[in-house]
Amino acid sequence: MTVERTRVVVVDDQPIVSAGLKMMIDAEADMEVVATAGDGAAAVEICRRSTPDVVLMDIRMPVMDGIEATRRILAQGYASAVLMITTFGDEEYVFESMRAGASGFILKDAGADLIAAALRSAVRGDALIDPSLTRALLARHARTHLTGVPSGDVASQLSALSPREREVLAAVAQGWSNREIAARLTVTDATVKTHLSNLMPKIGARSRAAAAAFAYESGFLRPSWMDD
Repeated sequence: MTVERTRVVVVDDQPIVSAGLKMMIDAEADMEVVATAGDGAAAVEICRRSTPDVVLMDIRMPVMDGIEATRRILAQGYASAVLMITTFGDEEYVFESMRAGASGFILKDAGADLIAAALRSAVRGDALIDPSLTRALLARHARTHLTGVPSGDVASQLSALSPREREVLAAVAQGWSNREIAARLTVTDATVKTHLSNLMPKIGARSRAAAAAFAYESGFLRPSWMDD
């Protein structure tokens, strides 16, 4: 029986990096790279034509950066998910990519197994984001931008969340997977997904990564450094 393979588009302006990523992904039995692109504008057009399952997107590129490309690809429904691939020097861009709707992010020096796992998770809607990296990035952003006093709109969004939805949002912001959240709350994975699908429209988030960003930026969740 033929196994349907996850269709991936790789976007990176460095040909050697793109080639390496393609080789790693094509080595997975359940994945195939259907196209590559060297800038965001080319990525949008390629995704329009090929409608992949997931895009592995670099952030800083010529012509159009990965953030704008992600925004356009997801707005037009050209792909189900976008996973950003980044370096530690891209923190501010990572936060913007989450706002653009990216499912999550992974470091460029991650191994083949972790990259493959992150792509599979993104397709499932349960993006793999390193919890320590997530907290470090969001806390760093919050240190600069957090006022501690939600605006009227944000306060209204938070008040619309049920107690359970607030628990799920806090867990997502701390980098927990759906399975981990389900175990902690003693519910099923399907129930966690339902809570996520219900809460994200209430806070204007298009992905769990964007929901995590909202949790910190709104002041709903306090970065650990604020309690030191």
